[in-house]
Amino acid sequence: MAVYDLEEQEQISELKAWWAQYGKLITTLAVAAALASVGWQGFRWYQNKQASEAGALYFVVQQAAERGDAQKAREAAGQIIEKFSGTPYAEMAALLSAGVQFSAGEGKNARAQLEWLVENGDDPALRDIARLRLASVLLDEGAHADALARLQAEPDAALKGRFADLRGDVLAASGKPDEARSAYQGALDAIAQGGTEGGETLREVVRLKLQALEG
Repeated sequence: MAVYDLEEQEQISELKAWWAQYGKLITTLAVAAALASVGWQGFRWYQNKQASEAGALYFVVQQAAERGDAQKAREAAGQIIEKFSGTPYAEMAALLSAGVQFSAGEGKNARAQLEWLVENGDDPALRDIARLRLASVLLDEGAHADALARLQAEPDAALKGRFADLRGDVLAASGKPDEARSAYQGALDAIAQGGTEGGETLREVVRLKLQALEG
C-alpha cells in the first residue's frame, strides 16, 4: 500500500511539474481557440445579416425594374452599394438599375452605376457586361473615344462577338468604315467559334451592318 502511495505521489509530482512548465501555454491556447470560435461565429452571423439586408434591398430594385421606376431602382441600388458593397447583391443591383436608368433616358445615372461596377466589381463576367453596357451608353452620348476605351480590354470568350459588334458600331459612328468593317468581321469570326449567347441572331444583325457599310 505504501509503495502504491509513493508511486501515486511521484505521478502527481510529475504532473505538477509538467503543468508548471506547460500549463500557461495550454491555457493560452485554449482561450485563443475559444475566442477564435466565438469570433468566427460572430463573423458568420454578421455576414448572414449583411446578405439578408442586401437581399431585401435587391428585391426592391427588382420590383422597381419591373415597374420601370428608375428613381426607386436607383435609390435602392445606391443603398446596397453604400452599405453592402461587399455582397454580390451590390454588383447585380448596379447592373439591373443601370438598365432601368438607360431605358428611362437617365444616361448619366446609368453611367455612374456601370462605372462603379467596372471599377469595384469582383465578378469578371459582370464587369465585362458592365463594360459592354457602359460603352453602349457612351456611344449613345456621342463619346466615341471613351466608348472604344471601354471595349479595349479582352473580354470573356462568350462576349467577344458582342464586344466586336459594338466596337464596329462605334467606329461606324466615328466615320471610320474600314475599321468598322474589320470589327464586324471580327464579330462574325468570334460568333463562328461558338459560345456566344444569341449567336445566330447576332450573326444576322452583323451581316446586315456589313451590307450597309458596303452601301
